Amino acid sequence: MTSDTATRRILGLEWPAQMTVAERRSLIAGGLGWMLDAMDVMLYSMVLADLVVHLGMSKPQAGLLNSLTLFASAIGGLSFGVLADRIGRTRALMGSILMYSIASFACGLSQTIPQLAVFRFILGLGMGGEWTTGAALIAETWRAEHRGKALGVMQSSWAIGEMIAAGVTLAVLPTFGWRAVFFVGILPALAVLWIRKDVPESEIWLARGKEKPVSLSVMWRPDIRWKGVLATLMNACAMFGYWGLFTWIPGYLALAEKDGGRGLGIVASLTWVLFMAPGKWLGYVLFGFSADKFGRKKSYIFYLVAAAILVPIFGMTRSLTALLILGPFVGFFGTGYFSGFAAIASELFPTEIRATAMGLSYNVGRGFSALAPFVVGAIAKEYSFMAAFLLLAAAFLAAALLALALPETRGKALE
Repeated sequence: MTSDTATRRILGLEWPAQMTVAERRSLIAGGLGWMLDAMDVMLYSMVLADLVVHLGMSKPQAGLLNSLTLFASAIGGLSFGVLADRIGRTRALMGSILMYSIASFACGLSQTIPQLAVFRFILGLGMGGEWTTGAALIAETWRAEHRGKALGVMQSSWAIGEMIAAGVTLAVLPTFGWRAVFFVGILPALAVLWIRKDVPESEIWLARGKEKPVSLSVMWRPDIRWKGVLATLMNACAMFGYWGLFTWIPGYLALAEKDGGRGLGIVASLTWVLFMAPGKWLGYVLFGFSADKFGRKKSYIFYLVAAAILVPIFGMTRSLTALLILGPFVGFFGTGYFSGFAAIASELFPTEIRATAMGLSYNVGRGFSALAPFVVGAIAKEYSFMAAFLLLAAAFLAAALLALALPETRGKALE
């Protein structure tokens, strides 16, 4: 064994060379779909200022449309989960990508706020469906010893998609306007052509039998019901903390101190976001390594407890330098745990309802989290941002405590 090979084994970096063709293609398909999903979802935030001007949109309306997308994702996650259990993971994945791509393009055709709301709702359906189908495909294709890493890499592509959305907006918006930015959102549909041609269906799903009907009553079996409820509550608390925190931090930093913010202005706020992005990406990826090495529960709980500690500290910090230093750590722990939910949920449920149960648990949580931006704003107005940050820290801590009640599933071979 060469020293280079020994080093890779010690660091757990030998797994890319061990990938099968099916594992590699499923990871690319799921990661690519999730990355482009993030791009299409975030294009709205990138052109929001122009939408307010050109469509006469108020701030409450702007926030409502974002919440509408999140609520729709809950419906889409459940619907595409049922579809994936019936017709297969790859077909449902292609359908979700087509849905959010076409809806993004349609946003550029909107002439009124209600029209834009309808298209954002449809985009949300596809957004929820992509995570459900992509995560199920990867979980069932990858071996147990590397499943956490693969799902972590998939989840990390969201951070890349956010950066691509910013790049697309900078390149297109100044010259062609906000409509053209949304038109670029049709491009992810091209990924469907490759998936249809080269990405194999999950062997586990095929072995179960395509013709076997899916009975949702399986979810109410005593050995599954309680785990499903716990996983859903855990995810709801964790995502409430995420959306409440990362929706408001840029505005919190930019707002004047008399308005409860830090008075740093837009430039400093964007600088924080740029410093946060690498931390988010690393948090997603490294969680997978930790989950495969130390277990799903330990890693998930550690990340959430760290986030619960860091969020109030961030809220008390006055120094811009300190904020920039803390930013990547808040991003690392405040988002990295997302990689854990796919691994935990995929290993809790049987094959015949895996995608349905994963979609339900993940997206009901996301639907609940749509309340977070409103709640944080209301508490900040009535009391302070610090009080709101303490609530978000409590949400992270509650998710960690709920995770304690779930079984450890590291190394589980899916039936």
